[in-house]
Parts: sequence; structure tokens; C-alpha cells
Amino acid sequence: MHHQQQDKTFYIATANLLNLALPNRSYYANAAPYTLSQYQHKRQGLTQLLSNARADVIATQEVWDEDCLIDLAQSLGFESYHVLAPLASNHINSDYTQGKGAQETPAVGLISRFEVLDWHVLETIDPLAVISIPDDGVYERFNRPPLVATLSIYGQEVTVISAHLKSKRPHYLRDAEGNRLEDYDDPTIRIRAKLRSLCMRAAEAAAIRLFIIKTLYKTNHPLILLGDMNDVTDSVTTQLMAESSEVIYDKSMRDVALFDAARVQTSYGWTKDVAYTHLYQGMPEVIDQLFVSEEFLRDSKFSLGEVLRVDYFNDHLKWDYNQRVTDHGIVRAKLKLL
Repeated sequence: MHHQQQDKTFYIATANLLNLALPNRSYYANAAPYTLSQYQHKRQGLTQLLSNARADVIATQEVWDEDCLIDLAQSLGFESYHVLAPLASNHINSDYTQGKGAQETPAVGLISRFEVLDWHVLETIDPLAVISIPDDGVYERFNRPPLVATLSIYGQEVTVISAHLKSKRPHYLRDAEGNRLEDYDDPTIRIRAKLRSLCMRAAEAAAIRLFIIKTLYKTNHPLILLGDMNDVTDSVTTQLMAESSEVIYDKSMRDVALFDAARVQTSYGWTKDVAYTHLYQGMPEVIDQLFVSEEFLRDSKFSLGEVLRVDYFNDHLKWDYNQRVTDHGIVRAKLKLL
């Protein structure tokens, strides 16, 4: 442990690792596999970035091979058993992957210095959140299933959800073989395709929210939701998960609402003005987020801890595109348990 047991502080971070895959392994049909030297460059670059953050728990997105995450974790001083990425497993007996790693879309993962007491993957979308996607049928399963893990942090059980929601990129229709069925150059089709992506992200956000309500309702159980939400903090889809503003009208909502860690940090919130984690078409925005339940609010009568500070590591986003090992910044919170 980096920290004194008695002060019960820990660092938790989220990092989109931009297609972390084993060398010579094909992940997307249209992307060249990494050579060994490209892979080593990527791992070294990510090690450097993440070692700056000194996190005890790291939620990760875009992992194709769990072995890569183990490799990265070990270069950060973790042990292999600190790593969890079931949907990117390279174990031959994995029910999810048969050892082949993630298929078709990358998976989320978790690196944790603290013991994982329990974990599961949210694969199916809660019936209350199921909707029909234009031209594409009923959306009943997560595109990238969130990983839910209950950690024992200094003896306190804390549930952590690592999430990666559907991106804003247009979702074009393809046939079973993966061939395009639509004209990508038609601007009216592009709008239809973006509408599909928004519907998917909304359904995923609603399903995560329903799971959060189930976990938090009338409990005093601390929960942290973090990851690449693919839209800004105040967006409809992110707020569908957090429902932070409901608290203003209804105090009883605090029990199940989530709070943006950056806005409830107890140190002076100097990061507000300069925060960004991603450049979307040249515009800086915070789409990688970290939310906490009421138990991390210092002024709550149910408080079990607090958010001391939140930091954004984003200098690497200023580098030339081909030099970046990831296109996302890292968000890290320093939390303290009572």
C-alpha cells in the first residue's frame, strides 16, 4: 500500500487505454495489429502516464487482452491477481472469451490493490431501459458491458463500476458479414446513424442507473461510478445515470443520486476551469468522469468518507496524434474513508 493504514486515503482513477491489445493480434478488421515494438512503446507510454497518477484502483476501458492489462499493471508495481478484465480474458477456460480476448469491441477492466470481494458483468439491459433502435431492432444487451466489483478498502465494502458507454460516432447498419449497408457519405443517413448511437447510449445509461438504484436504495453502501461516458458531465445521458440535480428538489433522492467528484471535492476546486479529458473534433471536453454516492459527501449524515481532491492528467493530449499512447486524459480522485 502507498498509504498509511490509519489515514485511510486512497487514489482511484479512470483511464481509456485506446485499444490495448497483444502484439500481432487482429482486433478491428480495418486496424493493423501492433508489432512487438509498437506494443512495447504503448505499454511504456501508458506506464509513464499511469505511474504519475499513483492510483490504487484504476478503472480501464478499451482492453482487448487481459494479458496486456496484467503486463501494464505489473509494470506499475501491481501483481497479476490485482487485475480483472473478464470480457478480455486470455484464459482458455473463460466462459466469455474462450481465451481469445475481447471480440468485435474492447472491454472494460479494473486494476485494484484492494481485495475484490465480488464482481459481475452487467450484460443484459434492464427491461425498464430496453428500447428499439431505429432500423436496428431491440437493444437488450450492452455493447460494452460494465464491470461491477465490490472492493474491501480498509475493511469498508465499496462498489466500483467501470463503464464505457456507446460513443457519439454514427452507428451505420451492416450485414452479418460486416459489410456496409448504408451510404456513409450521405449526410441525412449520418444523422439517422447518430440518432441510433444516442439511443444506445441512453439505454445503457438508464440500465446503469437502474442497477445503481437497486444497489443504493435505503442502504448506506458507498458506490463509485467511473469511466468513459462518451458525453459531458451535464449531458442528458450522463445525468440519466447520476441524477445529481434531482436532489435540489427532493432531499430524499440523495440516497440514490450520484455526485460528480470534481464538484464535491473538499479541497479548493481549482480544476473546474482547466479540466478536459478528450478533444472531440478539436474541442476540449470532460467525457471521462468519476461519480460518488452520498456516502462520500462530507456533509451527509450518512457520510463514510470524502472526496479530498480530483486531478486531470491531460498534457499528453497536446502531443502529435501518432505519439499519443491514448487519446483520453486520466481522471484521478483522492478519497478518504472515515
